[in-house]
Amino acid sequence: MKTDYAQALKALSDELIAIQKPILILDAIKWPQAIEQDFFAKGATALPTIPPDYYDGFPLSFDPKQIRSQLANLKTKITTQLGGQDPLGAILQETIEQYELVVELVSQRGKPGFQRASQQLYGSARDHLRGDKMTLIEMGQRLCHIFSLPAAKHLAAAYPKNIPADEAVRQLQRRLLPYFADSAFTVKETDGIVSDASAGGDCIKVNTHAAFSSLDLQVLEVHEGWVHVGTTLNGRNQPWASWLSVGSPRITAPQEGLAVLIETLTFSSFPARARRISDRVVAIDLAENGADFMEVYRYFIDQGLPPKDCYKIAQRVFRGGDIRGGSCFTKDLSYVKGFVETVNFIRSAILSDRPEVLPLMFVGKVALDDVPVLYHYQQEGLIAAPKYLPPMFKDLNGLYVWFGFSSGMSVLDVARVQDHFQALFRKIG
Repeated sequence: MKTDYAQALKALSDELIAIQKPILILDAIKWPQAIEQDFFAKGATALPTIPPDYYDGFPLSFDPKQIRSQLANLKTKITTQLGGQDPLGAILQETIEQYELVVELVSQRGKPGFQRASQQLYGSARDHLRGDKMTLIEMGQRLCHIFSLPAAKHLAAAYPKNIPADEAVRQLQRRLLPYFADSAFTVKETDGIVSDASAGGDCIKVNTHAAFSSLDLQVLEVHEGWVHVGTTLNGRNQPWASWLSVGSPRITAPQEGLAVLIETLTFSSFPARARRISDRVVAIDLAENGADFMEVYRYFIDQGLPPKDCYKIAQRVFRGGDIRGGSCFTKDLSYVKGFVETVNFIRSAILSDRPEVLPLMFVGKVALDDVPVLYHYQQEGLIAAPKYLPPMFKDLNGLYVWFGFSSGMSVLDVARVQDHFQALFRKIG
């Protein structure tokens, strides 16, 4: 390892971290709890109280012009100090370009330009899955059907949401503190988030207004804990590539896809959770095609979802956009898109006889295309191996067998197999 190169990489990475620190997308577009309360108090029959100039009352926490200038200067420094063809420099450059788009995104809150920037960062529901003819909306609709079958509702009935936020905090701490030994990891209550819970840095935040089932806590343990917090802490442990501790939108799909995959590998997920993820793809497609907030809300009411769930789906899609239609937030495509691409990445690594690269998915906030590059530099001592790693990625034997069988069965004619067994199931009274 060349010390001069490593020190330059560290200095440039630290500068990027400092520049991006005030750029908080979700904070810039969040709606207060009072908006939801007012919506239902008025009978859920009219658009939420979010006028076109709503975001003008909530100035950004940074000067867009200044941030753009700092990012441009940093790009020049990277080329000068690391060279125009340096692989790690290329990742840094691509990350900076993402932050430039993020500045444009939040500068366009409430306007049509918000959706255009969102689609550049996160994609569109009509995009094709990488390497396939199927679009995200086609996959989302297929998953919605599977997770809406009568059996799915029956399975979830035994798990009521009877765990309050304070007890959820205690249980998550008890589960995760041993996993994150020798770290500053915490769990705390907050009323400052839209979702029921989220990971931020070395902390899981639990919405004080939410209630949870035991299944919800299983998901939070592995999704928010093992993946989101784990990759943040692993990134912070990097001696030189410190930018791996923070994530631009280029890593959102791999992060969410990996988190959903871990849910499935640990049998932590459940049909209602999986449907919620696929419903978001459908909601984004509706909004991208001109639907307003109420049209999206009523669509899911007609699908039989509870009103509060319908509100949350629509809220996630229209935050930052225009509730009257014409501008929406497409970030929630990342779950389905990321899951499919992550599964295909793991299959490809196994079939290409390179499973040893897979733990590098947890080395920090990474895009899938970064992993082979980071593995190369790990061999040279520049990238530290991930400290916090789920058990199936510590010992790859089981993962190899699971995805080996999965790859083998993917060539079967599934429709013919289903026809055979469905004939048997029809005989059940």
